[in-house]
Amino acid sequence: MASEIREFTVDASPEHVWGAIGDFANGPMVTSPGFYSECRMEGPDVRAMTFAADGSVVRERLVARDEQARRIVWAWVDDQVAHDNGSMQVFAEGPDRSRVVWIHDVLPDELADRVLAPGMDQSVPIIQTALAAISTEDL
Repeated sequence: MASEIREFTVDASPEHVWGAIGDFANGPMVTSPGFYSECRMEGPDVRAMTFAADGSVVRERLVARDEQARRIVWAWVDDQVAHDNGSMQVFAEGPDRSRVVWIHDVLPDELADRVLAPGMDQSVPIIQTALAAISTEDL
């Protein structure tokens, strides 16, 4: 199984960063503005996200959400891959700075280099910028 890991810092408090990342239903719209045109819940633990670029839809199931550890885990719900599991965890780097660890595990392995790595690399600066702009009014 291939794993892609990205770590990045955000100039925002861990509480604010977790408030966005830990929100399974609305987090993608907050953390990735313009990347998705819609994120809607389909039942209690599946979200459907529509990509703004091409209108394709991906579905993800909430696997775990740990408020104390500030960690959320999801899995792709689709027959196109044997396994796709993602997680994000927020760590305090001070009162107004956070470190985010984003991990994706995928099968078949070829998807890591071909799809996940470029997508994660493209997303990190977008997520960093969006999270840095978070204020208490946004949550």
